Amino acid sequence: MEFLQFLEEEEEEEDGEISEISTYAEILSVADVSEAAEEKREDSSDTDLEIEDAERSFATIKGAELYREACKLVGVIPVSYFIRNMEEPVMNLNHHGLGPKGTKAIAIALVSNTTITHLELEDNWILGEGTRYLIQMLRENCYIQEMNISHNHLNTDGAEAICGMFFNNISNIRAIRLAGNHFRDETAPYFSESLMANYRVIELDLSYNEFSEKAGELLGQMLANNESLEILNLSWNHLRLKGATALSAGLKVNGTLKILNLSWNGFGNEGAFALGEALKVNNVLTELDISNNHINNEGATKLCKGLEMNGNLRILKMSQNPLTVEGAIALLTSIRKNSRSRMEEINISNVLVNEGFIKLLDHVCEVRPELDIIYGGIGGRITRKHERQEDGMKLIQNYLGANNLKLWDFFRSMDKYGDMKIPVAEFRRAMMLQSKIPLNRMQVAELVRKLDQARTGYVDYSQYRVEESEKKPKEYEEEEEDNDTF
Repeated sequence: MEFLQFLEEEEEEEDGEISEISTYAEILSVADVSEAAEEKREDSSDTDLEIEDAERSFATIKGAELYREACKLVGVIPVSYFIRNMEEPVMNLNHHGLGPKGTKAIAIALVSNTTITHLELEDNWILGEGTRYLIQMLRENCYIQEMNISHNHLNTDGAEAICGMFFNNISNIRAIRLAGNHFRDETAPYFSESLMANYRVIELDLSYNEFSEKAGELLGQMLANNESLEILNLSWNHLRLKGATALSAGLKVNGTLKILNLSWNGFGNEGAFALGEALKVNNVLTELDISNNHINNEGATKLCKGLEMNGNLRILKMSQNPLTVEGAIALLTSIRKNSRSRMEEINISNVLVNEGFIKLLDHVCEVRPELDIIYGGIGGRITRKHERQEDGMKLIQNYLGANNLKLWDFFRSMDKYGDMKIPVAEFRRAMMLQSKIPLNRMQVAELVRKLDQARTGYVDYSQYRVEESEKKPKEYEEEEEDNDTF
């Protein structure tokens, strides 16, 4: 297989200890040097001498100076932002139009960089050629742990290079985003085989690509054997039919994946059935997104068979599927039946429900106060058009004011870990169970939306500490003034 031949070539290159100087030379020799450098040579038939000279010069310089020299060598204009921020942990070079040559200069400079841990290179027309420069760099640089090279037209050549890195575990990359790189089914064997051998990458984004049935089968095999991935994004692909079923079968035996995004594919009812079968036995997955997958009430009922037995899933996103209130009731009933369920959120935001669903939801929330169902409205009414209710935060502040208590202390009493961030589910449960402030389910839901507007999953109340600390100096000033009068 071509992929295995590629790996053998990579292994031959790796014989012996890899040094910074040899890595510089490898990056330089991936493609011809620039025309500007060629003019300096009397004999343009051989580039070895030039590479040797570059090795000597790169061995003695670092940082911005090294980058400028690399830019001269490959014939590109230095990126001032890169020079100014080389000592920062996050380097964001998205949309800079680097191209393969600009990427080459960046790669040379990063070989010896020890501060950058997160590298953003989205939308730079890196191509397969530029990807190889980055991979050569990552063989030496052990500090970069997150990399985004989405929307860079990597195609098959880029996939081959990336997967060679995966297979050999030659970098410390823990999270990598490869969205929108025109990966098709012919690249799926590379990802499948390499990720079965990889033990470093824990977060992988392959969204907005063109994987279909064959890719689904191969990625399903990968999921069944991979022992490191915790977050996988396969949204906006063409996974359906046998591919969807095979991927679900891999999930069934996977023991590490916690978050799986399959939105905007074509799983349909058969795929929903396969996912339901997987959820019956999978005890690791905590979040599943199957929004916009052509799943109707029949598919939701099949999925519910798994939800009735699953004891770990906490977030289920199913918006933009052709569900009605019948499917919504089936989902809610499955949670009610499962005493082991840990479900915290079900998103069916496009579904209009009825009063019967609301009564059932209120009943379930009495037993599971941490549960939140996001639906579109009741009957023909949009949720926001409900009868206006008194603001939950105002009720809390009125209670605290009447009892001479502080908002900061109110939130801190619910914070088990003392880090000023309360998990939304814990906050919702605490608010529903407390009896001192009369808040109903809708008021608590609105309160959560206000306190977690970015939907991080946490209620961050650190702002209230700042507000109170600003009041303290004034109090101290008043005390000092009183002391001065005596």
